[in-house]
Amino acid sequence: MVDSDRPRRWPAYAVAVLFLGYAAGKAAFALQARLGFPGGPPVSAAETGSYFMDAATAQWFATASGLVGACVAIATVTAMGRRVPRTLMLLVLAGMLLAVGGGAGIMILDAFVGIGVGWQWYHGVLGILVIALFLEMIRSYATATRRVAH
Repeated sequence: MVDSDRPRRWPAYAVAVLFLGYAAGKAAFALQARLGFPGGPPVSAAETGSYFMDAATAQWFATASGLVGACVAIATVTAMGRRVPRTLMLLVLAGMLLAVGGGAGIMILDAFVGIGVGWQWYHGVLGILVIALFLEMIRSYATATRRVAH
């Protein structure tokens, strides 16, 4: 039988790999000065114009966010990361959940309902899995760092 209170590291490692994949995809598109994500729906030329920054800069910022996300995920299971105050880490993880959940939620909604972005059904399934994996990473961190009252 599996002990459900025992913290697991694999969700954090899996989330880190997903963030690194995200960063790599964004870097590939940054080098091409394109918006979007490899394997995702195409971005029209009308959507590539921005008032704030060009496509390459936006993609480089997204690349950096993926690298930071991977570092935070790994920090949830390392000794150095566990030295971060629990409340602060949980706040950071909650903020990341909002960002990840928002992106995955759009994928899910478009894949199964259709809002015009172009995500397919398998993107929706991936979105569901990413949210579940992220929630498991947070649960595992919270379990590992909770204080036991005597």
